[in-house]
Amino acid sequence: TNESKDVALISRKVLKQLSKPILLDHTEVVVTSSIGISTYPTDGTNADTLLRNADAAMYKAKDAGRNRAQFFTAEMNAQAQDRLLLENDMRRGIEAGEFILHYQPQIDIASNTIVGCEALIRWQHPKRGMLSPLLFIPIAEESGLIVPIGKFVLRKACMQIKQLMDLGVWPAHAKVAVNLSARQFSDPDLVANLKETLEITGCPVSILELEITESTLMDNVEAAIMTMRQIKEMGIAIAIDDFGTGYSSLSYLKRFPIDILKVDRSFVMDIPSDINDMAITAAVIAMAHK
Repeated sequence: TNESKDVALISRKVLKQLSKPILLDHTEVVVTSSIGISTYPTDGTNADTLLRNADAAMYKAKDAGRNRAQFFTAEMNAQAQDRLLLENDMRRGIEAGEFILHYQPQIDIASNTIVGCEALIRWQHPKRGMLSPLLFIPIAEESGLIVPIGKFVLRKACMQIKQLMDLGVWPAHAKVAVNLSARQFSDPDLVANLKETLEITGCPVSILELEITESTLMDNVEAAIMTMRQIKEMGIAIAIDDFGTGYSSLSYLKRFPIDILKVDRSFVMDIPSDINDMAITAAVIAMAHK
C-alpha cells in the first residue's frame, strides 16, 4: 500500500540519519539502529499489540544483520510466541533437572587413545523430546538464562569427571572441555564460580579446559586478556573455539594466554577435497605451533 511505502521511506531516512558519524570527545563514533514496524489495523488494533509486534519485527531486523527496517508478519508472531513458550519451559526445565550432559571424546589419531572430551548440553524436554543446543542456546543467551545453565554445565561436568577418576576409568592426563558463553565470560563472578565449583566437586584443576569463542574475546580485548590471565593463574587450560571466524588480528592473538586453537569446522569439513581449506588449515596449525 501507499502507507507502507511511506513508512518504508521514512524508516530509510531515519536509518541514514542515525548512521552518520558522531564526534564524542574528539573521537568519531558510528552507531547503527534496527527498526521494527507494525501497522494499524493489519498488525493490531490496540497500542499494546502494535508495540509487541513492532518489537518482534525489530528483533527480526537484528537477526538479519542490523542497521535495517523490518515489517511485522504473522509468521514472525508465531515464531515469537514459540520462543516465549520455550523460554518459559527453559526456566522450569532448569529447576526440574531436564538438562543433561553428553560427552564428545577427543582422540589422538596417532595413538588411537582418548586424550579428553567436550561436555555438550542437551535438553530432555518432556513434550518435544531431546532438543539440540542450536535450538535453545540463542534464547538462553538473550534471556540471561545462559548464566545458570552455564553454571550447571560446569559443575555437572566437574562432578561427573571426578566420579570417573574415582572409579579409575578416566585416562591419565585427559581433560574435560567446557564451553563458556559470552555472558559467562563477562560475568564478574566467573573466577569465584570456578573456584567454588572445583572446591565443591573436588575435581582437580589440571583436568579442566575452558573453551571461549574467538568472537567473544574480540568484544573487549583488554578485559578478555585480564580474565584469561586470572583463569590461567588458577591452572585451568584455555582453548579458543571457532578459530577463524572472529576476525582477530595476530597482534591480539599473540597476547592471548591460550593453550589450544580449535579451527572452525567451516575450514576443515571439506578437507581433503578443497585445496584452499587444506592450505588455510595447514597455515593455522603451523602458526599455532610457533
